[in-house]
Amino acid sequence: MHQGRKTLTRYTIEQEHKHPGVSGEFSSLLNSLATAIKIISNQVNKGALVGALGNAGGDGASVNVQGEVQKKLDVMSNDVMLQENEWSGNLSGMASEEMEDVYVLPAHCKRGKYLLVFDPLDGSSNIDVNLTVGTIFSILRAPNPGQDAVLEDFLQPGTQQVCAGLALYGPSTMLVLTTGDGVDGFTLDRDIGAFILTHPQMTIPEDTREFAINSSNSRFWEPPVQRYVAECLAGQTGPRGRDFNMRWVASLVAEAFRILTRGGIFMYPRDSKDATRPGRLRLLYEANPISFIIEQAGGKSTTGRERVMEMKPTELHQRVPLIFGSKNEVERVTAYHADYASGKEPDTFNSPLFSTRSLFRTQ
Repeated sequence: MHQGRKTLTRYTIEQEHKHPGVSGEFSSLLNSLATAIKIISNQVNKGALVGALGNAGGDGASVNVQGEVQKKLDVMSNDVMLQENEWSGNLSGMASEEMEDVYVLPAHCKRGKYLLVFDPLDGSSNIDVNLTVGTIFSILRAPNPGQDAVLEDFLQPGTQQVCAGLALYGPSTMLVLTTGDGVDGFTLDRDIGAFILTHPQMTIPEDTREFAINSSNSRFWEPPVQRYVAECLAGQTGPRGRDFNMRWVASLVAEAFRILTRGGIFMYPRDSKDATRPGRLRLLYEANPISFIIEQAGGKSTTGRERVMEMKPTELHQRVPLIFGSKNEVERVTAYHADYASGKEPDTFNSPLFSTRSLFRTQ
């Protein structure tokens, strides 16, 4: 059935053969990550059958460093990622959305030359209603190979990523990877327990008629975003002259995979809802790896004001705005931000798009 198709193991080894002198550590690291993803996939798939649904801590729900209620599967997934990757000898440290500080490897584990940062279960608010969740990860080079990693080692811009990936636990389990040479997608064949290359060199269409945003926050958006969304909603009768569809899954991995397969634009922009958090998504283990994947597939990723991967991180759990997807739409949103910054923004709120029946009526 799979004659002529590549397993992930064969794929990574062939990639290493293109670079003479490599040690094989990177291939080994990806193998450990794939094992962790298979275990998490199995837990997600079984759900209530293994008591994996609901909040961690039961009625006295536990909260992570982000101030978010942890699901049982959040904790399980985090433990799996740590346990399956700490012993391999390829890492000098790890960092997770679910942990306040850098994870120091157990004393008996060999220290390697890479760093791993991850969101063990993105979209976990969807778990109990059986919607798509996933894992996001980023691999960086350790500044001090063989030694325990410290916080400063992880504060590298996204342009320094060696690899980025996301796993999608949907109708099928998928693994999407980039090492800077395009984007490849793998599907887990449960019969043989291996990831098979099924989506080679994924490419995002430059144009789209589909956007994803949480419109319940519209009153907090900045004028450039309100302008863009209002034009999309106006459809054929508006300045864009065509109809758009809106999507929102509340799962970053699901949104990213849809855009990778058929185009679109995702927006979680800067807003005024919480002055202490101008952005909502974490730079190191959400925005950077997703941006690396999207750019390698021909798309673009921005905060609205700057390229995400050029940002210099200042803290482990730093949050940023994130807008990514089809090239031409992302460039349009970026141009609207530039217009706004230079004072060229049209008088959006006096536009017919903001009339009484508008989604954005403010009075």
